[in-house]
Amino acid sequence: MGKITTFILLLLIQPFFQKIESQQLNLKNQTFSAKVIRILDGDTMEVLYKNTPIKIRLAHIDCPEKRRSQPFGNHAKQALSDLCFGQYVMVYGQKYDRYKRLIAVVNNQKKQVLNQEMIRQGMAWHYKKYSTDVLYAQLEITARQNKVGLWHDLHPIAPWEWRKPKPKLHV
Repeated sequence: MGKITTFILLLLIQPFFQKIESQQLNLKNQTFSAKVIRILDGDTMEVLYKNTPIKIRLAHIDCPEKRRSQPFGNHAKQALSDLCFGQYVMVYGQKYDRYKRLIAVVNNQKKQVLNQEMIRQGMAWHYKKYSTDVLYAQLEITARQNKVGLWHDLHPIAPWEWRKPKPKLHV
């Protein structure tokens, strides 16, 4: 009877210890391999590292909003999924954002830099507010010139503009 009680008690407290472990992981400026377990949108994914889910926000880019029904939002999510879902990827962590997501550059099994590939496919903007990397700026210019992905749209709206509160119409 004592062994069964101990086993049940361990099952009940296990999630508590997993939460403590995930809070202690600091992956800032760390490089690690992890499995992609979820794609939230075109620039955010979740990976499993040491049995702990970690939210990753791709550095240097901003993708159309999926939640707010921005054009190409679902296409961007699908593009990122096609590039890495279910794969082991290399994560080059940089820092954490205000939402406690790890800002990172991520390479897939084909050695593609996902951040760059999303811009190359016309599924993301170079996020100049947070990145001055000239390569990302050039990739966006090339995608625009070739009218790839969202650049096929006549009037694409940047995600940071799409997220701004819309003025209410008074009737």
